[in-house]
Amino acid sequence: MSAEMRAAVCVRAGGPEVLEVHGRPVPEVREGWSLVRVKGAGLNRSELRTRQGHSPSVRFPRVLGIECVGVVAASTDPGLPVGQTVAAVMGEMGRAFDGGYAEYALLPNPLLMPITSTLPWEVLAALPESYLTAQGSLDALGVAPGDGGRLLIRGGTSSVGMAAAAIAAGYGLRTAATTRSPAKAAALAKSGVDHVLLDDGAPLGPAVRAFWPEGPDHVLDLVGAATAVDSLHLVRRGGTVCVSGSLSGWLIQDFEPIAMIPSGTRLTSFHSDTMKGAAGAAVLQRIVHEVEAGVHRPRVDRVFALDGIAAAHRYMEEDRAVGKVVLLP
Repeated sequence: MSAEMRAAVCVRAGGPEVLEVHGRPVPEVREGWSLVRVKGAGLNRSELRTRQGHSPSVRFPRVLGIECVGVVAASTDPGLPVGQTVAAVMGEMGRAFDGGYAEYALLPNPLLMPITSTLPWEVLAALPESYLTAQGSLDALGVAPGDGGRLLIRGGTSSVGMAAAAIAAGYGLRTAATTRSPAKAAALAKSGVDHVLLDDGAPLGPAVRAFWPEGPDHVLDLVGAATAVDSLHLVRRGGTVCVSGSLSGWLIQDFEPIAMIPSGTRLTSFHSDTMKGAAGAAVLQRIVHEVEAGVHRPRVDRVFALDGIAAAHRYMEEDRAVGKVVLLP
């Protein structure tokens, strides 16, 4: 093993240019942590906001990256032998300690999910955060295979939105999804979405009720703060809204639950940190097998090398992606 690796280091808060590729020593293994040779890392908008300086707990310089897949290079856990393929998500990686934007990552053993896979690294790297979040969100909504329900996905061309659409199609749900870009509408239709809606900022109610007069049974809101209240009035009375994304920020201004949540309608959320480590390992393995079998077809929008990390963040910040952006160190 080389004593030095390359890593994309966020040297300070700012634009994409603050992501600089540096040579760094390969981290030394310590008790309770194992070294992973990173083979791929999915990019996430939370990393973009951290880079911009919106994560007060994060201190720079920091190697970002809240997820990765790779191979165990050095282990302190007999259950994680050298050569084992693993995935990791959340658990403060890329925030309290260095994350996946590097050739190697030293990660806590409880965060590592052993998996078997025949998928190419760029496809496997697209799965952990997006598909675990999508699956967890659908579980939080209470949807199940064969229930025939109606699902609206707000922020449909995000990586989680595309994953949720793929899973929902496999469940047999009737689906609708929004996008702000007319150029991205075709990608949603190809993913199996029944109704594609252009979100131009106007109320969605009239367009949704044109094909679902009673409204959807479930709304997966990946836009978040700016649309959550509208989603509560879109869903049918007694339906459920799950907020799992924050494309529009974290906070709902002047939120008054009694006034803003229709009686009987449910508001819930899902955070992918609840799927880290052992809690998500079996779910991720099932998703991997389903992708291998062709049940789901992950949308990998674009793959960047480590030297292209600034360009990758710029691409993500300009909302050009349809699906997942992946880094291959």
